[in-house]
Amino acid sequence: MKRLRKLIDNKTAILLITPVNRRYFSGFESSDGFLIVTNEHSTLFVDGRYYEAAQREAEDCSVELLRDFSDQLAEFIRQLSVERVLVENQITVAMFEKIKKILCFIEVEADTEINKQIIRLRSVKSEREFEKIRLAQSITDKAFQEILNYIKVGVSEKSIATELEYLMKKYGADEISFKTIAISGKNTSMPHGVPGATTVKHGDFVTMDFGAVYDGYHSDMTRTVAVGCVSDRMADVYNTVLTAQMNAVTAVAPGVLASNVDAVARSIITDSGYGDNFTHSTGHGVGLEIHESPNISRINNDKLEVGNVITIEPGIYIESEFGVRIEDMVFVTETGFECITKADKQLIII
Repeated sequence: MKRLRKLIDNKTAILLITPVNRRYFSGFESSDGFLIVTNEHSTLFVDGRYYEAAQREAEDCSVELLRDFSDQLAEFIRQLSVERVLVENQITVAMFEKIKKILCFIEVEADTEINKQIIRLRSVKSEREFEKIRLAQSITDKAFQEILNYIKVGVSEKSIATELEYLMKKYGADEISFKTIAISGKNTSMPHGVPGATTVKHGDFVTMDFGAVYDGYHSDMTRTVAVGCVSDRMADVYNTVLTAQMNAVTAVAPGVLASNVDAVARSIITDSGYGDNFTHSTGHGVGLEIHESPNISRINNDKLEVGNVITIEPGIYIESEFGVRIEDMVFVTETGFECITKADKQLIII
């Protein structure tokens, strides 16, 4: 909150509507409400469902009971004697128009620069945020280790996905990060395949992409394992992805361009003859949302910063045959990186 206040003068207020930004800056989660930030003070408005809890848990802001959005927003902004209000550009056009109508007596602007700064602030994790992400990932690692005992010939993709989600809850997840991907055989050629009734067969790859949420913060990992045996082609593809993934991880450091990390993974896969089969970016930031800044892609020339938490997840997908993806979460440190994901990523044959 203090960093956000430094971005504005005493004639400007920031209005935060989206739940994720309200939570990030106030430390309190609610499905409804709004947060007003000036360069000296912040006020969180929540309705009766959250008011008592917010008074106890909200950080670095006062809390007001929200009864009527339009009336209270207009009244409070008048009292501040500011000249303009900046809003997030993540809100809908309809909401933006509504706010402009409510605050018709003042300048209302969806400020691109402030939004860029909010995204950057959220991309650099504090020690407390990092610890929550680490705990989320430790839950995911445990679930992966346990699921290896469950996967066998005849088990369906849906049942593997369901079991993974159960295990994450069992080991302390508040919820899952996203719809779990657990696909097998030819279905692994689809990066975001949907688990179905297909059952695991001898000689299949099984790809699992899953994550846990701990106190609002997400984890994200992918592992591909084999059942029974692998062909020489399967082993070659797996080892190519593993080499690309490991080299991209070691390329992570503060000041390195995100595009350069992507290039490390992509060049290895391309040089191995599978460039056309790597169809997505190498990774993304993770935090209160599963996809955050920075994006680790060939077109993002932003520099990595100390405190970024990113995924490194190259893959090779051969249509109608199989696919392989390996994904770790990586923390950008002052001296380089720390790999948060501890699960084994050498080829596992169950």
